[in-house]
This record gives sequence, C-alpha cells and structure tokens, in this order.
Amino acid sequence: MHEPLSPSSIHPPFAPYSHGVLVPPGQRLIFCSGQLGIAKDGTVPKDCSLQTELIFQNIAAVLAEAGMDLSNIVRINAYVAGREHLGAYMEVRNRLFADPLPASTLMIVSGFARPDFVVEIEVIAAGPA
Repeated sequence: MHEPLSPSSIHPPFAPYSHGVLVPPGQRLIFCSGQLGIAKDGTVPKDCSLQTELIFQNIAAVLAEAGMDLSNIVRINAYVAGREHLGAYMEVRNRLFADPLPASTLMIVSGFARPDFVVEIEVIAAGPA
C-alpha cells in the first residue's frame, strides 16, 4: 500500500489529499489518460457531479483491467471548466477516497474539446506486481 507524505513543516493540504505519495518498491503502475464524463452510448450528463461520478466509474473500469480499483490511485490530476464546478467535483472526489489519500491537483481550465464537458480527470495507480 502506498504511504502518504504530508510533512508538518509545510502548510497542510487544503482538502482531503496528500502532498505526496510514496509507492513501495516492486509495484506496478498504471497511467490513465484523461477521462471525460461520457457514457458508453455517447451521452454526457449535464452537471459536474454526474460527469465526475461517470469519470470515476470509467477510471474504475480501466483499473479493473489490471486487477486494481480506485483504492490503488496514488495521484489525481483534475481539470474543471470554471470555478463554479469546484465544489461538485470535490464532493464526489472526497466521498470516493479515504486514507491513504492520493496526491491531487485541481486546475481551472478554459474548456475542453466539446462545450458539454465540464471536468476531465487523469490518474496514476499503483498495485502489487
């Protein structure tokens, strides 16, 4: 299992995440491409919460291909298309992740390839070899 790194000599994280994550030797790594909130049938939910839920379901499917799940995520990079989406994204993320918390970055971007997408998430996961 990965080890969270949150030194007491720096300001604590602003939300439930770790400043860094130490992956033990011998772990397999999965680098997931950025995922968008699009269902298999091509539909896109209208709001950020539903898109975020769908994205993490899609990420879980990618991880399952390697015998892993969301608990194996050590790093999250998330992008939202506006400050108004921060709370909805964070509510879903905070509900899905527990100790040891992954490292995480959240950025506001001007948009995505299609205007109906409001969030994109990429992750790195680590699990037993």
